[in-house]
Amino acid sequence: MLRYGLIGKSPLYLAAMEQALKVAPVDLSVLIIGESGSGKEVFPRIIHDHSRRKHEKYMAVNCGAIPAGTINSELFGHEKGSFTGAISDHKGYFEDCDGGTLFLDEVAELPMETQALLLRVLESGEYMRVGSSDVRKTDVRIVAATNKNLENAIKEGKFREDLYYRLCSVRIDVPPLRRRGDDIWLLIRRFSHDFSEKYRTPEVEYSDEAKKAMLSYRWPGNVRQLKNVAEQIALFEAGNRLSVENVAKYLPNQEGLVSVDGAVHDYMHEREYIFKMLYKMQQDVVALQSALQERRMPETATTTFQLNDEMELLKRDSHKLTKMNIGADDDTGKPKKIIDLNSHDTT
Repeated sequence: MLRYGLIGKSPLYLAAMEQALKVAPVDLSVLIIGESGSGKEVFPRIIHDHSRRKHEKYMAVNCGAIPAGTINSELFGHEKGSFTGAISDHKGYFEDCDGGTLFLDEVAELPMETQALLLRVLESGEYMRVGSSDVRKTDVRIVAATNKNLENAIKEGKFREDLYYRLCSVRIDVPPLRRRGDDIWLLIRRFSHDFSEKYRTPEVEYSDEAKKAMLSYRWPGNVRQLKNVAEQIALFEAGNRLSVENVAKYLPNQEGLVSVDGAVHDYMHEREYIFKMLYKMQQDVVALQSALQERRMPETATTTFQLNDEMELLKRDSHKLTKMNIGADDDTGKPKKIIDLNSHDTT
């Protein structure tokens, strides 16, 4: 799948890919659900390329980008003189893509009138040009996509229930980036390499803290946002070793960062939270590690904090606490090391 630029090995992403490949040879309509920027647009192309229609046309239409007043003309065509500006006959997408695959992106944005016309095409393959009473036939496979909750749209009267079930012969859910685990790091490394080659700049290096911050960020804009961030970093941080402070400059949506018990909005705040929790738990590091792990969201959890290795962190933040226990005896669970942060001596 490298030809499509696909990178990922998380179970949810691989499951979506497997669904697309399995449904491709079967001439069914497909509905793809996923957040904005998650990469939904790749799946219709894969379905088409692995179907019996692969030698026919593939066309993509962004339904949300076409004004409501012209959407019917764009999809179904129009006759000369059917409205002001219709100076000639015009083929619509359904006529032009006959025999091929038509990808309707942002399908939830279609007006109700257009939804009824689309339903007719799905049920009978029939449609009429705007301004004509002649019924035409088309053989088009429909793949639709949306980032909206169509079940809610149906309840709100904004989307036809019968159209939903017609489109949803097969449903493919594309996971958001925050649920793809280590795929985030694979994408970061690939984009960093690609942009370094594009701009002929030395690749950046990520500190462990910076890597954790990138992995813990919730990426509300998904792969699209990550790619944009990687490009900015490649341009402005070329050859640098990035700290968490460096990467924070490129993650403006602070609400996107993983929250631990509602107290953490980014990696820097998370440090503060660790100190507060450590003090609250009477310096019991084992209990702290357990609490942090339990409070993290499973789909976005990163590596458990290795508190025994945070000596430099504690020294840098010595104004927070003057003395604390670090580590625990494997057998007793009691603290095995005490750090006096004023003297930096250990006992």
